[in-house]
Amino acid sequence: MKNNLDRFREKLIQEGLDGAVVYKPENRRYLSGFTGSSGYVVVTRDKNLFITDFRYVEQASKQCEGFEVLKHTEDRTVYDILNELNVDKLGFEEEFVTFMQYEKFNNKLQDMELVPLKGIINKLRMIKSDDEIKKIEKAANIADEAFKHILDIIKPGITEWEVSLELEGFMKKSGATGTSFESIVASGKRSSLPHGVASQKVIEKGDFVTLDFGCVYDGYCSDMTRTIVIGKASDKQKEIYEIVLEAQESALKYIKSGIKGFEADKIAREIINDEGYGEYFGHGLGHGVGLEVHEAPRLSPIGKDTLETNMVVTDEPGIYIHDFGGVRIEDLVVVTKDGCKVLSKSPKNLIEL
Repeated sequence: MKNNLDRFREKLIQEGLDGAVVYKPENRRYLSGFTGSSGYVVVTRDKNLFITDFRYVEQASKQCEGFEVLKHTEDRTVYDILNELNVDKLGFEEEFVTFMQYEKFNNKLQDMELVPLKGIINKLRMIKSDDEIKKIEKAANIADEAFKHILDIIKPGITEWEVSLELEGFMKKSGATGTSFESIVASGKRSSLPHGVASQKVIEKGDFVTLDFGCVYDGYCSDMTRTIVIGKASDKQKEIYEIVLEAQESALKYIKSGIKGFEADKIAREIINDEGYGEYFGHGLGHGVGLEVHEAPRLSPIGKDTLETNMVVTDEPGIYIHDFGGVRIEDLVVVTKDGCKVLSKSPKNLIEL
């Protein structure tokens, strides 16, 4: 079975490239297994090199199986090593490399054409291996346990920040190496902020509380959202919640291999539009999740990627009303041939605490 590196090399050859230099952390890890913070993966048609400094030579030698590990120094720079390869066309990560870095490469590399990789690695990363899915599922399980735990903690008088700290601490104690992103805890009128990260606001009776969080397990992310009510929900809160839930579950039934990202988005968006809340759903339905919490494919009105088996995506419609509040419900799912496998197991009925 071909590994990530073999598949990448095949793509390079198909694109007529002699090699590539890769150093976006997630791409670097995807190709080499390296988990440190500094290093360059260099792949040619017949060589696998990992170039790093003194701090990471030992670590790279252990983690980068199938790579020759080279140390760069002031006397033998990365550019010197690349020039020794005698390649004509060298691919680079155009969406990651800064203009200053590009200029430096361009000036120091001799008789070498820098060619954009055109997202080759991103496209490879969209389809997960069984091992990657297991890691994402474990991260999702930890998040589910964190949600169950936090329901016993949230009460009137506690701040959003305290809830966030408790969530993140619980996930790390449960085996997570970190959080997928800065946790969103938005209560009351602040729940109309789609990315309302935790503040010092005190949670009060009658508040919507939107909890959007995830963790990292062995490099792979999870992402889920649940919205609850503190005390008894009003009729308006119940109405909005049920609309979002219907939209979310309808899209969930539609997601499968072979559909376009915009088609999945349309299912949820039409339900919210038909109920008169279309203007309050301003983001896409979902996105890919893996080594990064936001990666391809996109499930949005402009999402043109076709979903394929073993892609991992989110399904997260929402309604956000200024000066009232908002609801988002999000599951993490694995695309299958005939549907999808839901990794987020937390209940989605309206919880009133």
